[in-house]
Amino acid sequence: MEKTNVMRILEQKKIAYTPHTYDPIILDGVSVASAIKKQTECVFKTLVTTANTGEYFVFAIPVDQSLDLKKAAKAVCVKSVSMIKQKELLPLTGYIHGGCSPVGMRKQFRTVIDESALKFETITVSAGRVGYQTELSPKLLAELVGAGFSDLTGEED
Repeated sequence: MEKTNVMRILEQKKIAYTPHTYDPIILDGVSVASAIKKQTECVFKTLVTTANTGEYFVFAIPVDQSLDLKKAAKAVCVKSVSMIKQKELLPLTGYIHGGCSPVGMRKQFRTVIDESALKFETITVSAGRVGYQTELSPKLLAELVGAGFSDLTGEED
């Protein structure tokens, strides 16, 4: 298996992880969870937002959930947040849509992980490339990226 930059960072920081691969033709998170034989509740997608202040924030939530923008804004103490445009993702983070990870972005933005992650010993997040996921402790992930935990989700998609 090819190593991604995310995997290299985790190894450099001596953070235990389990790599998973799936067919990169799969683009939606629920199908990714199925492909790597994990419950959707413990497979997290990485979403990048911009705030009314001009700051960028990163949120990690279960793949079968939707980001509640009001809860997200409250979690980072701003008036409002909105999703960035897809074309802004690569220049801003270094990642493409479907391969965005909270680990190893070009710049470390303030990150919040949905509190449901704390129910699990491990969660999976993108390994920074479509077709690759890393499974690791949510607490170690939070420590690595300086993330906090908060209730971020609304109704299921």
